[in-house]
Formats: sequence, structure tokens, C-alpha cells
Amino acid sequence: MLQVTDIVLINYFKWRQKQIEKVFNHPMQFQNKILKRILKENATTIYGQKHNFNKLNSYEAFAQNVPVVNYEDIFPYIKQGLEGEKNILTHNNTNWYAKSSGTSNDRSKYIPVTPSYLKRGHLKCAWDAASFIYNEDPSAKLFADKSLIMGGAIQKINDTIYTGDISAIILHHFPKIGRRFYTPDFETALMPKWDDKITRMAEITAKENVTLLAGVPSWTLVLLKRILAITKKNNISEVWPNLRSFLHGGVGFEPYRSEFKELIPSPNVIYRENYNASEGYFAIQNNTNFDGMLLLCDHEIFYEFIPFSDIDSPNPRCIPLDQTEPNEKYALVISTTSGLYRYRIGDVIQMVQCKPYKIKVVGREQEYINVFGEEVNVHNSDKALAMTCEHFGVSISQYSVGPVFLTNDQLGGHEWVVEFEKEPHDIAGFASLLDDNLKLINADYEAKRSFDLALSTLKMNAVPKGTFEKWLRNKNKYGGQNKVPRLKNDRIIIDQILLNATTLETSN
Repeated sequence: MLQVTDIVLINYFKWRQKQIEKVFNHPMQFQNKILKRILKENATTIYGQKHNFNKLNSYEAFAQNVPVVNYEDIFPYIKQGLEGEKNILTHNNTNWYAKSSGTSNDRSKYIPVTPSYLKRGHLKCAWDAASFIYNEDPSAKLFADKSLIMGGAIQKINDTIYTGDISAIILHHFPKIGRRFYTPDFETALMPKWDDKITRMAEITAKENVTLLAGVPSWTLVLLKRILAITKKNNISEVWPNLRSFLHGGVGFEPYRSEFKELIPSPNVIYRENYNASEGYFAIQNNTNFDGMLLLCDHEIFYEFIPFSDIDSPNPRCIPLDQTEPNEKYALVISTTSGLYRYRIGDVIQMVQCKPYKIKVVGREQEYINVFGEEVNVHNSDKALAMTCEHFGVSISQYSVGPVFLTNDQLGGHEWVVEFEKEPHDIAGFASLLDDNLKLINADYEAKRSFDLALSTLKMNAVPKGTFEKWLRNKNKYGGQNKVPRLKNDRIIIDQILLNATTLETSN
């Protein structure tokens, strides 16, 4: 039987679905209103005055006068905010900064999160996610039982400024109406020591009736395995028989899908992708029967897109949402009510369709391999690896890929470093099929592999369990929302990981 809270919220979600339908039927109407409000509200800020926000009355004027920037460009302004100065990037007081490690370098990024942006952006999107879940699964019972959301920790920078990964900030500001439906307690959920937190979360949540699970797949697996170790159960469906939804994001899900299906054999669990980054909550899969996530166009973000062909240009061409085309790839550029203006977040998306606008993340701007013109992105590698794992009946924990550079003595190629949960009996056969699957998925890779003229067959390294964990710990990136770079156009990352693998083998 549905609880009163469920009944009230289901009625709200039905109303909200009608509002969302209005948005995706007229997205530019909402986008233009957001841009206008961003410029008007922040015209008196230091950044707004420098770029004449008060004189920008159209998108064209905005695009001509405000530069496209990356984090290094705006860090001096963010630094002033972190030091307590006001009215720098936004007119709102900014006491919270989402800490993003990213995957491109070792330095953390601090993304401003104003109270209004958190409320009308991230938290509003979280409610919309719940509405999509109920719309597709009326028996979800999110507010009758418990939800478990994997999060990081909060840190204090000074007396007034706080930081943490965005999941931790969302949990910290979780609405009171939803807190009693969350597990574990918030003190445990926000513990700073990851190993202690995972153990404590497993002990607490294993005793609860969890119906919704949300988190980065790789870190969620760590928790699920700890729960099984504690409970001695065969699978998670025995621990949480009423689990209905897993909301995942942060990394591609395909390489992990088979392992989740093995850990959670219940056919009632619906897997739903979302795109919630430190910079904003951009999209969510509104219909799990179809590919792509619905782009959220009324959540405090104005979107622009750099065509894939212009990504490496020093002066890239930017286009608004209504000029994008289906199946094309773009670098995502955002302007927000929280103080980011024409900011390149570093992700590459593909426009799946335009009525309504649906996207999928295919990689990072700096996370690809194109040493020989093969243009392999993370979406390609994820899919090829998932296909190969399914054929061999195995699963992976982590992987990373780098180039093998052409020399006088050898052809170029790709070198894979894979940590298997369940290792294939024939590594050479696995590598051969993976190579074939990549050729099937990516025509450029196939062309460069033809007759081994430019690329030789890929090299596979199956490394010991714990290799990637050791690398993350050495980088002080273990836990939270930190991610392993999948593809790099140089060998720095994979050489570091292979060194960790060698030391593990030596110690064992």
C-alpha cells in the first residue's frame, strides 16, 4: 500500500511531468529566458562589468563579447571568491564550491555553487529524476522505503567557505522532507575517510529496505561487495529484495553492466543514466527503453556547443541549442546563474535527437586517442569492451588505454591496461576479439588497422586486482567521485598504472 507521502508526491510528479513536457516542446523559449536572467542578475559583478553584461541584449551580442573559457582562464576570479571576496563572478554570496578532480590533471577544480543554483538546479533536477522514475515505474515507493545515494565528504576551507564533491553538497542540503527516506544517516554518508565510510555504510544499509540506489558504478560496486561480504548473501537482491532503481552516472555504464546484472539478478531493477557534474545537472534518461538522456533546459543553465571539428581550434565556433544536429558530436559549453560564463566543462556529447533534445556523453575533450587518425573515444572503448566481456562471460573493475608510438622497429597501436573482476581464460583471444569489436564500432580505427599498415593489433595487459586502487591512492584520489582516465593521447597515465601493477606483482 502506498504511504501518504508517496501519494502526495506522485501527484506533484504528475504535475511536474506536464511542466517538463512544455519545456522540451519549447526549449529555446526557456533557454533565452535563462540567458537574459544570467546577464541581468550579474551585470554589476566584476566579471559582468568587464564584459559589459548590461549591454548584451541578444545571444549574438553575448557570443561576440564574452569569451569561451576553461578553468585556468577563470581561476583568478574563483580564487578571489575562495578568499572571501564578494560580487566577483556572481551577485549571490558563494559559500560552497564543488570540488572536482576531473580526469585530465592532478589539480582539483573548485566550481562555485550558489544557494539558488543548488535549489533551482541540482536539487530541482533530483526531484525531476524522481518524477521520471515514478512516471516509468509507479511501484517505485521511493518515499515509503529507503534511498541510498553514494556521496563524498565536506571540507572547510575557512570560517565561511566549504567545499566537497557535488554529491556531498547535495546530501548536505537534502530537503527535510526527504531525509527520513535516506540511508545511511547523514553523518555516516559524509564521513571523510572512504574505507571507514564504506564499511559503516555497508553495516547500516544492509539492514534497510532500499528501493533506490544511486552513484558512480565503480564506487557503488565497492559498497555492494562489502555488503555481500558482511551479510554472506549470494547477491544484492537477497539483501534488498525491493530494489527498483539504480541511477548511475560519472562514467560509462556499459563495462559494468554485466557485473551489476550478476550482483543484482532481480528483473525488477531499472537502470537509469543521469548526467550530474560539478558544474551542473545537465540531463537524465527519461525513458529507459531508448538511448540518450533528456537535456534539461529550465534548470539555471544556458547551453552552447562547439562542433567536434572545432574542438582543437584556438577560436572555436560556438552554436546555440537550436542549431545543433542529430548524431553530431560537440564539446559542451555552459553559462549558469552560479557564475560560469561560456565555460567549457571538458565533456564531449553526441546529440542523439533534437525533438526533444537528447544527448549521450561520448568522452572528454582530452580523453581520446587520435595519434594515427583513428579518433577512438570513450564511448567506443566502453562499448567494445562491454561486447567482449559479454562474449567471454567476464567483467572488469577498471581500465585505461594509451598509445604505442610508431618507431623504426615497431608499428603504432593501442595498449590496454585492464583489471578484471573475473579474468578470461584466454587473454590473447580476448584481446583479438576486443580489437575486432573496436573495428566494428569505429570505421576510422578499422581503416588504420587494415593490413596492419598504420596500427598493429592492440596490446593487452591484465593487471592484478588492486592496481588501479593503488594508483588512485598514490594520487590521493581514492573514493568519492574520482574517476580513472579511460583514454589518453600520451602514455603518462598507463605507464604510471603499469608501474603500480609491477610493484604489486613484486610484493605478492
